[in-house]
Amino acid sequence: MNACKYGTHRVIEPKGVLPQAANKIDNDMTLRDNELLIDVMTLNIDSASFTQIKQACDGDTKRMEEMILEIVKNRGKMQNPVTGSGGMLIGRVRAMGPSFPDKSLREGTIIATLVSLSLTPLNINRIKHIDLATDQVQVDAKAILFESGIYAVVPDDLDEHLALAALDVAGAPAQVAKLVKPGDVVAIIGAAGKSGVLCAAQAKRSAGDAGKVIGVVNEKQQVSLLRDLGYCDDIVLADATDAMELYERVAAVAPTGVDVAINVVNVPNTEMGCILITKDDGVVYYFSMATSFTKAALGAEGVGKDVTMIIGNGYTKGHADLTLELIRSEAPLKQLFERLYT
Repeated sequence: MNACKYGTHRVIEPKGVLPQAANKIDNDMTLRDNELLIDVMTLNIDSASFTQIKQACDGDTKRMEEMILEIVKNRGKMQNPVTGSGGMLIGRVRAMGPSFPDKSLREGTIIATLVSLSLTPLNINRIKHIDLATDQVQVDAKAILFESGIYAVVPDDLDEHLALAALDVAGAPAQVAKLVKPGDVVAIIGAAGKSGVLCAAQAKRSAGDAGKVIGVVNEKQQVSLLRDLGYCDDIVLADATDAMELYERVAAVAPTGVDVAINVVNVPNTEMGCILITKDDGVVYYFSMATSFTKAALGAEGVGKDVTMIIGNGYTKGHADLTLELIRSEAPLKQLFERLYT
């Protein structure tokens, strides 16, 4: 049976919305003609969601396992009800409906989905392991990819868990490549996380020698990590949830403000600091799923800041290829990802 390419046929409630906005979707693994069935190996839960679950469970992996299973049972998908966000997965193609558009794909191929778990029908048989350091969850599970869903075949030259970690945030460095121009002053808020270091590497490429990359972190050991990587011209230690502290410390190295602020943190209440450090007519890119866009919009109005604010669309054309190539070509970055994810 052919069904809607956007997956609306699996929405249980409320009717009339697409799967991401639904409270519950059908996670029966009966394959429609235009769907792809995946044997899931690993879930890469997005950072904001994983952090919230970990904090709610006091880092107890057994309780985290129970919470994840309960979310999927109730929603038919891995969508954290607090953050609203999901993540992505890696798995092997199990079967393709006869109308699935990519006829070149073969059963057994390892792919990473490039759409959110917050819209992906998921059925978990059991959780094998939760890695608190990487946000990755090893599972015995199945998932459905809709006809409109995008994915990447995991390359042979990179470890699959490394590739999954990078592809989970591929939209961030790809958007940096579009936003940052030669000579720009760029601040990356949360620069030591996996999306942060990718953004820093890309920002350094895009801004060039005439530009400046400022990495903002909130822990002393992260300063050393960024210094060793070498992508940041200045490193600022500040609490991004304290807007004035962030503003004052960034102003010490960029007195006239930054052209582009990239927010990749995984905690709430960091909107205003990013707005304050950005020049009028500058750009704030909120990649973080912990962002309140109400706070950002009304906050910018409240302080009289004319900045362009961009929602962190996790997809931009060519983002997977750009991110994997960035890791391949930047030795410090590749070594870091190998150390963390392999």
